[in-house]
Amino acid sequence: MARKHDKVVFKNYNPNQYLMPIDPEAFIPQNHLVRTIDKIIDKLDISSLIEKYKGGGTSSYHPLMLLKVLIYAYIQGIYSSRKIARALQENITFMWLAKYQTPDFRTINRFRKEILGDTIEDVFAEVVELLVELGYVNFEYYYLDGTKIEANANKYTFVWAKSTRTFKKKLREKVKNILEEIERINEEEDKALGDLDVKLETDYDSKQLEESVEKINRKLEEAEFKSKRKEKRVKKLVKVLKNDCVFRLKKYENYEQILNGRNSFSKTDNDATFMRMKEDHMKNGMLKPGYNVQIGTQNRFVIGFSIHQSPTDTVCLKEHLELVEKITGHKPKNIVADSGYGSEENYLHLKECGINSYIKYNTFDMEQTRSFKKDIFNVKNWEYIAEEDAYICPAGKKVKYLYPKVSANERGFVSYEKVYQCEEICNGCEHREKCYKGKKWKKRFSIRPRLEKLKEEVRQRLLSEEGKEIYEKRKIEVETVFGIIKNNKGFRRFLLRGMKGVKLEWGLVCIAYNIERLAKIIIGGWGKIVTQPSCCLLHSSILTFNGIKSSILVIKNYCFWTASLLL
Repeated sequence: MARKHDKVVFKNYNPNQYLMPIDPEAFIPQNHLVRTIDKIIDKLDISSLIEKYKGGGTSSYHPLMLLKVLIYAYIQGIYSSRKIARALQENITFMWLAKYQTPDFRTINRFRKEILGDTIEDVFAEVVELLVELGYVNFEYYYLDGTKIEANANKYTFVWAKSTRTFKKKLREKVKNILEEIERINEEEDKALGDLDVKLETDYDSKQLEESVEKINRKLEEAEFKSKRKEKRVKKLVKVLKNDCVFRLKKYENYEQILNGRNSFSKTDNDATFMRMKEDHMKNGMLKPGYNVQIGTQNRFVIGFSIHQSPTDTVCLKEHLELVEKITGHKPKNIVADSGYGSEENYLHLKECGINSYIKYNTFDMEQTRSFKKDIFNVKNWEYIAEEDAYICPAGKKVKYLYPKVSANERGFVSYEKVYQCEEICNGCEHREKCYKGKKWKKRFSIRPRLEKLKEEVRQRLLSEEGKEIYEKRKIEVETVFGIIKNNKGFRRFLLRGMKGVKLEWGLVCIAYNIERLAKIIIGGWGKIVTQPSCCLLHSSILTFNGIKSSILVIKNYCFWTASLLL
């Protein structure tokens, strides 16, 4: 009787069989992602990279090959130079891309930091210019947003600006007490040290303190004390000044120089600032060292990026736009961003630059509610008499203009306010508790006319049908890009340190993201893209697509045209 396992047949396997060398060309399909990426990068101008090589010595790996390997590694979510070097020996697609060349991790890291570090903006600009030529972006609408990414730094090696100022103040008090004690002993010893004259100014630095200590030391060598105990005491105090106070004052001065207006920094990565992030490892709202990364997108391509040390998005907009124009040579026509960027300074800057702003301010959504519009105690709902420059309160009293007020922020931006005050005493008014909760007898409030005018312009723009459609796309534009990079690619923490290293690494991430998206479109990714409700921007002279299924054939033809230009 035949047993059940007698019918089992295995493929021939001989562990001692000699294998012929594998040809990667035969194992990589023609429509594989790596082939398209290879062709796209071939279209980039890398002359800025080649200029970084000095020449002489042994031959170097070609920068085009190393650039392809780095970009493809970042597309695959591989960010470590050691893992990239291992992939060049084990991964068949990496072997094909590098043509069997195997630079070690030191070579890859040196190329990334020393060669690509100074030219990453040029490479990014080349990718953006390619997208502009192909018609995928045109800087018509620029969707701006930011995210915080953790730095490669110890979470607990923090230095706070407030603590530094406090310690420095206490140190100066200690120095003052020591000098006063030395002066007192000198008086008791009939000026054995002579006229010390070591009184320091209020804001003295470590150099001035060091000079004063040296002056006391020189006089101490020649002095003759009546009491040996007091002589030892003076020597001990001078030693404390020299070995402790001078050293600590230098340290605090160095901290203040590194802080440069920031509220904190990390000792591991001095350029990193402690920020509140969504990924809280201790679940207690603890701050972590990181960077504020700003990007601008269109058609879900990254067309601008910048790295900032400030955790507040509001202060990043002006610098970000200046960097984008400097790197890419393009200035956006319309900026779309959330309320985190809504400020008088930003609105005014965009207006002066001729850029339309689709940026909400912090109370925009609340102003559209029924309860806000019907609130009779809200100053914005009060009747305004332009001839008298006065408001009419719910009690029928006039609230007249009192005096102007000028204020400036830490960046030097000046804002103008108009202070209004009720002409009659509010005590005894039936609306006193609901209308005015201040302690003064008369209701007083301030209005910023220039800001209100700018907000009205933005409000009209956002409430228009076109504005609603444009702002609605913000969620599926820049938020999608952050989701892919942070969640799908797993890029949540920088590997390199310092502003230069962080800018290089994030630039590579953005370049890799753009090239992968373009490659997937060319290969045939339009089938998935067109079903989404976002506006897929094509060449301005060809088509603007807005979710119309009948245009799928035209889009596919456009993809074939794009592929023919690249391949």
